[in-house]
Amino acid sequence: MSVDAGGRLIDGYTLVVFDLDGVIYLIDRPIPGAVEAVARLHAEGRGVAYATNNASRRSSEVADLLTRMGVPARPEEVLTSAAASAELLRDRLPAGAPVLVVGAEALRAELRAVGLTPVSRADEKPAAVVQGYGPQVGWAELAEASLAVRAGAIWIATNTDRTLPSGRGPLPGNGALVAVLRTALERDPDVVVGKPEAALFETAARRSDGGRALIVGDRLDTDIEGARRAGLDSLLVLTGVSRVPELLAAEPGRRPTYVAQDLAGLFDPAAVVRVPGPADAGGWSVTARDGGLELAGSGRALDALAALCAAAWSAPAVPQIRPAGPDAARVLESFGLPAGG
Repeated sequence: MSVDAGGRLIDGYTLVVFDLDGVIYLIDRPIPGAVEAVARLHAEGRGVAYATNNASRRSSEVADLLTRMGVPARPEEVLTSAAASAELLRDRLPAGAPVLVVGAEALRAELRAVGLTPVSRADEKPAAVVQGYGPQVGWAELAEASLAVRAGAIWIATNTDRTLPSGRGPLPGNGALVAVLRTALERDPDVVVGKPEAALFETAARRSDGGRALIVGDRLDTDIEGARRAGLDSLLVLTGVSRVPELLAAEPGRRPTYVAQDLAGLFDPAAVVRVPGPADAGGWSVTARDGGLELAGSGRALDALAALCAAAWSAPAVPQIRPAGPDAARVLESFGLPAGG
């Protein structure tokens, strides 16, 4: 059964892999409906996993945080870019090798757990530099990392998220800090471990026991692109970073399979839509007019979104979108697309 046939989205999958920030919680508070959604999945006996680019917490810490929020989680259900980076370096370096860490204590702990030695200065001759997000990362750490990479150390980035969500709006993420070193060194990291690379999702999908895995995320440039690279279906929820204007402008490698306002879309056929959809379904129509697109009709906002995706994704550039009538104007405004484009 599929959402296209009016059934529940979740009935087509045996495992749901969640991003965390922007999907399950925002910083340290659960997003409305998330606790209930995960509890319902557990009650139905469906597999659940969590894949996060956040390298500032260990898997056990993330599991404890989720449990305190009312989402019972085990460390083995949590896949972090910090743990994956440590495992990658363990496989490349001799036991006990020094690794210069730019990031939080959690990243150092993951390195120790796999038998490597975290260091903080370039003159300790690190074999590698591993760079992850940490709220206290500053110029001094970046300077030591720059010196170490110039001296020949492997440069590993846990992820390249440009921003991370907060209650006050998007804040600089690890990608912004990686950009500092990229500018100074005039080169890219040797390896980026986290999303949008496929490794985290491929590892999670192997837990589906031969069934199908669905990736649920809030970012087109990490969660959705990573799912597509891994060959997996994805659900974009509009509770975090990526919004409708970005969705309409998304390049093919960043287009989700489904879109929902929140996790209710897993269970309620009326709360989710497959994208792109027909340009004239659900009471809406989208037509090319005067060099732009015109949305006309009335009905479910998500059906309008599916129609807009179909039209915008087939255009050579993102066109202006205009409403034809008050219902269309209200929908466009709710999407952050005011009348006129």
